[in-house]
Amino acid sequence: MNSENNLLPPFVIASLYKNELVLIDTQKISNEDKPTKNEAVATAPQQIQKPINYLGDNQKKVTILLQDTTAVHVADESLQFLTAILAACKLNMGDVAIVNTVHQPVQYTQIKTALKPSTIILFDISAAAIALPFEVPQYQVQQYDNCTLLFSAPLQSMLEKTDTAKLEKGKLWNALKKTFNIQ
Repeated sequence: MNSENNLLPPFVIASLYKNELVLIDTQKISNEDKPTKNEAVATAPQQIQKPINYLGDNQKKVTILLQDTTAVHVADESLQFLTAILAACKLNMGDVAIVNTVHQPVQYTQIKTALKPSTIILFDISAAAIALPFEVPQYQVQQYDNCTLLFSAPLQSMLEKTDTAKLEKGKLWNALKKTFNIQ
């Protein structure tokens, strides 16, 4: 009998050991068997994280983080605005991954591992909210960990037909020109 046919799929093994990977009865361990400080003892598996749910194909590794309580990914009006912004930057929906953090809180390390972004644009999301060790003013283009970060005002604030919205759009456009080297 082929032993490969008897292997359990990884998700079954993970579900069997979801609480503890290794049980250690400390009463039965002699002083000789106790691990030293430099030896690793596995007591619990790392929490299995769900894949990040996003809109777009992420072909150019541009991640857009936003908060939209009205939609799974992004409301239609906001999506139209984003599509126009992307077109001005010579990008499209195939180039980006739009992540709505209302439905799935994410951290920078998770984003970096799962989406491998070269650029992250954050609408109304602070650096602390994604567990970055620093703060960056809005519209200041920041390099960190081989990634360009751009923090912006809420996307919804740019959809209004006011002078304030127009000012925010101008600040965003100037920052995007720096981010994507647009003349």
